[in-house]
Amino acid sequence: MSVVIKSNKYGITLVLDRETPFSELLTQVGEKFRASARFFKGAQMVLGFEGRVLDQDEQMQVIRAIEENSGPEILCVMEQDALKESFMRAALEERKAAQASSDGRFYKGTLRSGQVLESETSIIILGDVNPGATVVSKGNVVVLGSLKGTVQAGAAGNDSTFVVALHMEPMQIRIADSIARSGDGRKEKAPSEPMIAYTEDGNIYMEPLSKEAINDIRI
Repeated sequence: MSVVIKSNKYGITLVLDRETPFSELLTQVGEKFRASARFFKGAQMVLGFEGRVLDQDEQMQVIRAIEENSGPEILCVMEQDALKESFMRAALEERKAAQASSDGRFYKGTLRSGQVLESETSIIILGDVNPGATVVSKGNVVVLGSLKGTVQAGAAGNDSTFVVALHMEPMQIRIADSIARSGDGRKEKAPSEPMIAYTEDGNIYMEPLSKEAINDIRI
């Protein structure tokens, strides 16, 4: 089959055949979700893709096909290398909290050099943080993309906060009063897997975003 739907409690993953023309895949996505409309209607979920890399326009076309044919609300799209059920749960819970409070804790788009994004609470960024861009949050920072700029979590002094990125390559990370700069104890080659940065005894540590790490963090 060219389109396979895999679901869990927090979202769905579409497994797409890489050889099938995109227009045909889009038709099949609509047909499959129309046939399953009663299962997904009114749901809020995270969407991920496997088997095929889609650009942003193709992703949006797939999202429209899903929402128009079955009625779920797609909250955000996860990159393929972050399709872990526990990470999807974290993203979904953070997104719902942002919707409930309407305080701007969800930002969609790429932050470019010179741009500054500030938040009074934790924030999820659906996009990249480019070199020269800055994110400042009094809570946690989750970047569903590449983090290559400067980020500060726990800006009010909360050293229990953390920073997560799908691609962690920051110029500088600050968590509460602790600071780590590019090259501080890190390999030159950026890790290709999702990473989490946190503080312990005044130092900033980075490690792969495992299920155990996700279960330990507080959003």
